[in-house]
Amino acid sequence: MKKILLLVSLLSLSTIYSQSCCQLAFSSNDGNMSSFTSDQKFIASHANPNFYIHESSVGGKMITFPTSDGKTANGYVIMANKKTNDWLFVYQEWWGLNDHIKKQSDVFYNELKGKVNVLAIDMYDGKVATKSEDAAKYMQGTDERRLETIVSGALSFVGKKAKIASIGWCFGGGWSLKSAIMSKKQAIGAVMYYGMPVKDVEKLKNLNCDVLGLFATENWISKEIIEEFAANMKIANKILNYKIFESEHAFANPSNPKYNEKDASEANKMAIEYLKGKFKIK
Repeated sequence: MKKILLLVSLLSLSTIYSQSCCQLAFSSNDGNMSSFTSDQKFIASHANPNFYIHESSVGGKMITFPTSDGKTANGYVIMANKKTNDWLFVYQEWWGLNDHIKKQSDVFYNELKGKVNVLAIDMYDGKVATKSEDAAKYMQGTDERRLETIVSGALSFVGKKAKIASIGWCFGGGWSLKSAIMSKKQAIGAVMYYGMPVKDVEKLKNLNCDVLGLFATENWISKEIIEEFAANMKIANKILNYKIFESEHAFANPSNPKYNEKDASEANKMAIEYLKGKFKIK
């Protein structure tokens, strides 16, 4: 009888442990843009990227790092000129970690004067789309648990002493915010270009940094969604600075051949100045 009770107790503890260690940081629909992938107008708003092969002039290279589910994840990393615990996490558009994102990661590295490590995180496990229909399938097919595991793996890769800022567009804009929440006290800043905000105020309370939001005039990440985000951030006692540009969704995407040069230039300047401030780079 004692053996049976002991076995039941151990099984109960195992179940509790399994539930706690596998619990999602975010609900599957909070800050998620997957619902837009059935909207043909949303798909059409993303022009297929121009063919481009990136060759880094600053030592950027692809790496892998372990994840807690026994797999590995991929990233494109550029190490600072001198050893530092400062890191910028770059989150891809819905196309995947393509060469346009690698190029933009190099741009960030140079703008930050080579003083910050840059890691562009592959959220699609190697899949890269060149057509909007495929990008929609890839984004729709993402698993929240795996996405969080990839981010957690990146956090383990950079270490507990790292100071982390994040930036991303569209799909990656939402993940820039989520990444900052998951980074806890290590987060020093987050830039989100027209990404879906996290709505859960209790999650937003875990932010350790302010947020810069660069949004567009559009039907998907609408003015109502942005204003709700601003209100939720205020309730959470967190700082959100944002601007809504008179441009369409994806106006500043690195892969967008039809990007709005004027608004993209202004938005990118705001992002760079914000990041320089966070990393104390003059």
